[in-house]
Amino acid sequence: MRRLILLRHAKAHRDDPAGDRARALTERGRADAARAGEWLRAQALSPDLALVSDARRARETMERVAPALARPPHLRVDPKLYLADAPALLRAIRAAPEQARTILVVGHNPGIAELALALAGAGDAQDVARLAHSFPTASLALLAFEQEWSALRELDGRLERFVTARASRQD
Repeated sequence: MRRLILLRHAKAHRDDPAGDRARALTERGRADAARAGEWLRAQALSPDLALVSDARRARETMERVAPALARPPHLRVDPKLYLADAPALLRAIRAAPEQARTILVVGHNPGIAELALALAGAGDAQDVARLAHSFPTASLALLAFEQEWSALRELDGRLERFVTARASRQD
């Protein structure tokens, strides 16, 4: 079984004089990203590969998630993932090495949410409905697949969990 973790970057400042790619995480964003890492650790999820947008907010999210992981994943910061749509994200995942059993993608909406919905052919109906309604910052979708990464198609996955930052703050 292969697992895909789709993580929307954590809450970032609205503006940066250097442009959108330079937007940093807010204090709440840093805390939420660290909680996402703690949730992954509690679920014994340790990605082999992390595909991360080159936007500062995505890189900072990964930097806050990484310390909680059992082992550091191979990190691939990719400028093509900046504001990538669902088809572009899927292409990046399909190109991943087959020996990677668990992949973490840290990116942006609407692409992350659209990809999660496109891949979730099965799973908890309530989680799918919540995901379809909203995919807030620092939220993650955990999907499971039977086939190899290169063979992924829409509706091939099973949504195992959808976890929002707000829910993790209330635990």
